[in-house]
Amino acid sequence: MLKCYGVIGEKLGHSLSPIIHEKFFKKTGFSGTYNLFEVRREDLKDVVKAMKVLGIKGANVTIPYKIDIMKYLDELSPEAKKIGAVNTITIDENRAIGSNTDYYGFGMVLENHNVELKGKIAVILGTGGASRAVSQYLLDQGIGELIFVSRDYQKAKEKYSDFRIISYQDLHSIDGDILINCTPVGMYPNTDVSPVDAALLKQFKVVVDIVYNPKQTLLIKNAIEMGLYAINGLDMLVCQAAKAQELWNKTVIDKKIIDEVLFEADKEM
Repeated sequence: MLKCYGVIGEKLGHSLSPIIHEKFFKKTGFSGTYNLFEVRREDLKDVVKAMKVLGIKGANVTIPYKIDIMKYLDELSPEAKKIGAVNTITIDENRAIGSNTDYYGFGMVLENHNVELKGKIAVILGTGGASRAVSQYLLDQGIGELIFVSRDYQKAKEKYSDFRIISYQDLHSIDGDILINCTPVGMYPNTDVSPVDAALLKQFKVVVDIVYNPKQTLLIKNAIEMGLYAINGLDMLVCQAAKAQELWNKTVIDKKIIDEVLFEADKEM
């Protein structure tokens, strides 16, 4: 019997997750189907119960529900508790367990690209659910300084009271090492915008955009043109999906398979 999985979000027409997970099913031998579950905010409270009733074994959670879904789960993994956001649900013996594979996916990407973190200055654009996983990984790996850029200073300060928070207007005063976009700016269909002006990129050495559709956002295009080391969001999408598959199937996926899925997904985009 095929196991059923999917992704929970508000608007999912742009999602590549079904393609990615189908590739993992094929290459690992763990049979399953992966579907798009578009959910209205007022119905979010019923999602976990519906998963259990329908026999859905697991799901990813995307914008804008990574934080709100937490109160409906039975259990949280250690990293999800620490981060305060969930992007993966596993139904195990009728218990809904929330995890954060963005944390592991982001880490795998930086390791694959040999990005050095210790003592470096990282600037994160945005303070939503994705930024929580990214910032926690950076802190765990010994980042030298972490700076958040937000359009809403007061709201950002409530989330990250122990960190330096600046406005987009003040970004020109920062000389950093790594710039990470954790906002949806530049995501399909609004692909002709970037969260920051191209001129500001010269203050960094590495640019990471977690947006994966399009594969080359305007931010990444500008970074490449300026000769910076640029990493697009497809890497993180594939790596966090691999971790989700490992949780659902209680296994470890060989890195060779992850690399194959990334290569194929990159060719198809």
